[in-house]
Amino acid sequence: MALVYKFLLLCFLLIFVPPAIAQTSFRPRALVLPVQKNAAVFQYVTQIKQRTPLVPVKLAVHLGGNLLWVDCEKGYVSSTNKTARCGSAQCNLIGPVACGGGICGEFPSNPISNTGTFGSIRIDVVSVQSTNGRHPGRGVTVPNFIFLCGSEFVLQGLAPGVTGIAALGRTKTALPLQLAAAFSLNRKFAICLSPSARSNGVIIIGDGPYVLLPNVDVSKSLTYTPLLINQVNTEGGFLGTPSNEYFIGVKSIKVGGKAIPLNTTLLSIDSEGIGGTKFSTAVPYTVLETSIYKALLQAFVNAMPTKVTRVAPVAPFGACFNSRDIGSSRLGPSVPQIDLVLQNSKVFWSIIGANSIVRVSNDVSCLGFVDGGVTPKTSIVIGGHQLDNNLVQFDIATSRLGFSNSLLLQRTMCSNFNFTST
Repeated sequence: MALVYKFLLLCFLLIFVPPAIAQTSFRPRALVLPVQKNAAVFQYVTQIKQRTPLVPVKLAVHLGGNLLWVDCEKGYVSSTNKTARCGSAQCNLIGPVACGGGICGEFPSNPISNTGTFGSIRIDVVSVQSTNGRHPGRGVTVPNFIFLCGSEFVLQGLAPGVTGIAALGRTKTALPLQLAAAFSLNRKFAICLSPSARSNGVIIIGDGPYVLLPNVDVSKSLTYTPLLINQVNTEGGFLGTPSNEYFIGVKSIKVGGKAIPLNTTLLSIDSEGIGGTKFSTAVPYTVLETSIYKALLQAFVNAMPTKVTRVAPVAPFGACFNSRDIGSSRLGPSVPQIDLVLQNSKVFWSIIGANSIVRVSNDVSCLGFVDGGVTPKTSIVIGGHQLDNNLVQFDIATSRLGFSNSLLLQRTMCSNFNFTST
């Protein structure tokens, strides 16, 4: 009888596993974060849950940085919050850190306002949603997520309600790779930004598919180019460390199919980390070194249809037109296409009218590129407006970038990820 009783008890336990135990065996295929555009301040905002008990935390999306940071000065309450000690595994994982009083720290920076200060390294609970690439699934939790304590001072210029920065840089401690490591996911993530403040874009960490309504798997149509490493940290981090931002190799620029005259040395990264092309969600429009900007502007103006009237420029843009003279299609304003030619003439990032033109009023539309001056650190910084409705995959493991070009060409949009949970 004793053996029978034990057998029945074992069967009962196997059938009625408590939820807390059952969830620990769940391994997500990928993770998903919503991204909303704040059009008033031209920033992209995502949300995670953090602390014990869990609370929602809004963070500005930054395609750089090595650590997620949040304001710890106001309202940070958590029973699982721990401070990392100097020499700990967490501090060693980050790399060069500052130490004081046995506590290791870093410098939380705000890429929007270019402010920064010193903060301690902390460990706490973070929770996000899983996904199968089509819609969100159950929530999953990382009990020992490494982050940085910022302060209210560093929040200057961030969107209302935002209390920190979601660092998406190419480091082990940035948000994507920490989450990937916690669940043994592939070291990659995709970002798809919606131009509308009324509908969410998406970040997916791990493998695809990346399915957008109506059943378009964007992962099947990506074009690839190498991700380059800038050996000099142009963000102002510790000396001798490489940049954690994402650079690609632009070889030339075409407008309406014709190459524009450029000083091509500006397109390469020199020994001091100057030059090249990178991505940034911290700037609303692509920023170009002055000579590149002038060449692009002139070529674009020359390639515009003669019926389109040029009007007085509206800051920060240098070339504006009468909106009523510009035709429209499902790809946006009917204007000359701009191509960033990559490793060869057959691989290029196409910028159609929806991503090249900014409508500043009912009557005025402008070329959405900005003059970055004669001595910028980076010659081309691809900004938010040019990223909108383009799915971009950052594969850190293989050091390559996958990009969709405008999803309007595939009759879908970044806002078409189905956020309805199963």
